[in-house]
Amino acid sequence: MDNLLILSVVAILGTLLSAEGAVVYTVGNSAGWDISADFPSWVRNQTFYVGDVLVFQYNKYHTVNEVDKSGYDNCSTDNTLLTDSTGNTTVPLTAPGNRYFICGVLTHCLGGMKLAVTVERNRTLSPIGAPVGAPLSPFDPQSATSPASAITDGNNLPSFVSRSSEFGKGCGVLSWLCTLGTLLMVLAVKL
Repeated sequence: MDNLLILSVVAILGTLLSAEGAVVYTVGNSAGWDISADFPSWVRNQTFYVGDVLVFQYNKYHTVNEVDKSGYDNCSTDNTLLTDSTGNTTVPLTAPGNRYFICGVLTHCLGGMKLAVTVERNRTLSPIGAPVGAPLSPFDPQSATSPASAITDGNNLPSFVSRSSEFGKGCGVLSWLCTLGTLLMVLAVKL
């Protein structure tokens, strides 16, 4: 019975820690994978880590092709690593390094519909619920504004608030903690 408890706790904590920090990014935000999106600006505001996921959402006039650096530079699909045209392509980032994506329609790629991302090694884990981001600068009363005026729209959020799908991460953590609590209560009753 003790071995089952230890195994259960280790399995739950291992799953919880491995899921912590993974972010699902919708490529291009609300524009999606489209010629109208500004991919250089979008990627400049992101840091990708092993375990994160890219989601490409697009219409039937586009494709997602993962290519090498040469294919990216020349908008060539000659050495394609991945091709999809389903309209909803999910790409897990499983290793550090550079990844390159283009639309297979040559004129779209030449028009800027391509994306280069650098995947970093695993992010350092912070305590559950702690913000991840740059440390706060010292308080300067001369430049202080009221909290109400600081957030006027969705573009003025603190650096640790992601515009991607991190909401599910918090729910997942809460779910695992509830599961762990239930498991421990059941085991305590049986002992």
